[in-house]
Amino acid sequence: MHKNFFFNFKVYYEDTDSGGVVYYANYLKFLERARTEALFSIGFSNKKIKDIFNSLIIVKSCNIEYKKSAHLEDELNVRSFVKSITRTSFFMNQIITKEDQIIIEAQVHLVFINEEGKPIKIPDEIYSKFKPYFCDTIKV
Repeated sequence: MHKNFFFNFKVYYEDTDSGGVVYYANYLKFLERARTEALFSIGFSNKKIKDIFNSLIIVKSCNIEYKKSAHLEDELNVRSFVKSITRTSFFMNQIITKEDQIIIEAQVHLVFINEEGKPIKIPDEIYSKFKPYFCDTIKV
């Protein structure tokens, strides 16, 4: 069984439209914050990855299915885990919930690149820290 990263937050006024419903593009921000906190929880940050490994993690693609709306002052949770991994990239599944109701489901394809924008092998130190969060599917 794989572990999950969890990130809890509250919906603020700035996240919503005039009707108090979360604007659809803001879910991308919520997912990014959750991924950033996941990195912090294993001892890394985007800045550290850039400084130590001369690399970046970029989003290659993102597929989101909107199930329900979130509203002003809702308490939301993002659950994230690594669905599959290759030498240079991984797919992270992220699910935003309110209580036990799924708000959105997303699959994000993340790629490690060097400063020239070319895909590179995921550093072993990062790979090993992520390993408990991998689902069963690992591709080489």
